[in-house]
Amino acid sequence: MLLKTILNSIEKHPLFIYGTPKIITNDGEKRIEIPIRARKGSKGSCSSCHKPAPGYDTLANRRFSFIPLWGFLVFFLYAPRRVDCPDCGVKVEIIPWANGKSNQTKSYAWFLADWAKVLNWKEVATHFKTSWYHVFTAVKMAVAWGRDRMDIDNITAIGVDEVKWQKGIFVTLVYQIDNNCKRLLWVQKHRTKYALRTFFNWIKKERSHRIKYVCSDMWKPYLTVIKERAINALNILDRYHVAAKMNKAIDKVRAAETKKAKREAPKGAEVILTNSRWCLLKNKKNLTLKQGVKLKDLLKVNLQTVRAYLLKEEFQHFWQYQSPTWARKFMKTWCTKTMRSKIEPMKKIAKMLRAHEDLIMNWFEVKGAISLGAVEGLNNKLKASVRNSYGFKTFDALQIALYHRLGKLPEPEKTHRYF
Repeated sequence: MLLKTILNSIEKHPLFIYGTPKIITNDGEKRIEIPIRARKGSKGSCSSCHKPAPGYDTLANRRFSFIPLWGFLVFFLYAPRRVDCPDCGVKVEIIPWANGKSNQTKSYAWFLADWAKVLNWKEVATHFKTSWYHVFTAVKMAVAWGRDRMDIDNITAIGVDEVKWQKGIFVTLVYQIDNNCKRLLWVQKHRTKYALRTFFNWIKKERSHRIKYVCSDMWKPYLTVIKERAINALNILDRYHVAAKMNKAIDKVRAAETKKAKREAPKGAEVILTNSRWCLLKNKKNLTLKQGVKLKDLLKVNLQTVRAYLLKEEFQHFWQYQSPTWARKFMKTWCTKTMRSKIEPMKKIAKMLRAHEDLIMNWFEVKGAISLGAVEGLNNKLKASVRNSYGFKTFDALQIALYHRLGKLPEPEKTHRYF
């Protein structure tokens, strides 16, 4: 009786009545079954037009999963009616606690979707004795509901990036990076012009023209589409991508020089560049004690790798300038110095900076206006979500998981909360 009172408080359906719950134990599994019947004299509603219609017949009992209680699995038992709708013909009635043909209650689906933000889908399924597919369908429902109702009218700043998903396959990502809202807006397979155009098609022309800032990397298809669609936006090249390009260049120099030194060194001799990768690529503040000692030893040796590292460290001063004029002069001086260094990977960086000089200088115009580090922060969360998923085999599942975790999607107002 107490359980019926609780259900009528949190899961009230005026045209239906809860019967007496039964506790059933079968092979060590405990469950509670709660019969439901239609209120006497009530009509079912047509599942096509949602209008009340006279009854036609009754189908067999169906079982609907509800939220587990005190270690018991909980199920609603109900025999759906078919109604004879004057407009649509014979149809199964609308069942208010479930969506369509789903055998999960809406409350249970939202419960699973909430937990899927904390645990990976397999763990959610294991903990609540359901299947991975049921968790997937719950999250898919939550994402569809939220995406249909999300507010995209006040987007003024976006970040465009890509991440590697599978071997040879990248995914295009668009984030909202306004200072008051940071969330994932769009996920599309591949990193092509078409992939980014699908985002602008989604938000429509009027909203695209209201975007003031776009933070991106130097991928040419992205730059082309941004210029074509976000016509009023200032395009800023992300400093983290510049740093990543420099790190790749240094790593390339280090790998080539290490290989050459090992080839030329006497047999059994130690090569100083061995195990030096991370002490050259990591931020100084993040070096371990051992890596710090290794870096000090390296800096005493005249190597191309060391000169490339010093050039990278010198360029960090560029981001500290307050005056764009002096920052531009610094970059020109740095590029000239780097072109004379005879270090080919670093010379490519200098050419890249010269080619995108104006876009890089835009960084100084928006400093403080938007969160320029938000893209990198959101990307780190995204990569953690992908790792936590144990690898999705389909893009559809990946897309749903990322929207669910990073999209800050709206949810319906719940009649009760779970602690």
